[in-house]
Amino acid sequence: MQPPAAHARHLPANEYRRVRWHNGAGWTREIHATGRGGGEASEAWDWRLSIAEIAADGDYSVFPGVEREQVLLSGDGLQLAFDGSDPGPHVLLPPHGRLRFSGGRLAHCRLLGTRAEVFNLMWRPQAVSAQLWHRPLVGPMVVFVDPGSCWVVYLIAGQATVSGSVGAPLRLSMGDTVLLGAGAQRGRHVLDGGGEVLLVRFEPPADAQ
Repeated sequence: MQPPAAHARHLPANEYRRVRWHNGAGWTREIHATGRGGGEASEAWDWRLSIAEIAADGDYSVFPGVEREQVLLSGDGLQLAFDGSDPGPHVLLPPHGRLRFSGGRLAHCRLLGTRAEVFNLMWRPQAVSAQLWHRPLVGPMVVFVDPGSCWVVYLIAGQATVSGSVGAPLRLSMGDTVLLGAGAQRGRHVLDGGGEVLLVRFEPPADAQ
C-alpha cells in the first residue's frame, strides 16, 4: 500500500465566513479554524486565521491563553496600545506592518485613517506552535511539510498556482488561501507565480516534539 500523499486544500476568498468579533465591536472574515465549530467566540479551535475589518477606534476582544499576530493588509495603518506597563503604542504602517502579542491583554486600537484590514493569526501555545513569514513571490517557491505539521499560504497580491499534491494544480487569486499538509512522509509543494504571500507554519508545541 502506498503511504498517504501530500495534500492541499484551496480556500477561496469569496467563501470566507463573515462573523462578529467576540466583543461585538466589529466584523471579521474567518479563513479557517481548526476543531469543532468556528467563529471568533468558539473555544474549540487550536488555531484560527481571519481578516479583521476595523472601521472605528475601539478595544480588541480579549482571549486569555491565546497568542496573536497581525499583519496590515490595507488602509493607512493603526496604533495598538496595551494595558499595564507596555511602552507602546505600537504602530502598524503600510504596506504590511505586523505585531505579535498576547491575546489575553486588553488592546485598544486607533486608526490612522478611516478603516483598515489586518490578517489575524491566533493560536493556543499549549496546543500548537506557530510562525509567520511575509515573502515576495517571484517564480517558484518550494514548501516542505513534515508529518504532523501544516503550512498555510495566503496570497496578499498577484496570482499563483500550487502543485505537488494529488490532483491538478490549484490556481490562487488575490486573497485566496491554501492549506498544505503531508501524509505519512514529508510532503513537497511548489508555489509558483508573482505577487506577495503570507506563510504560516503550524507544528506541535516544543514540549510535545
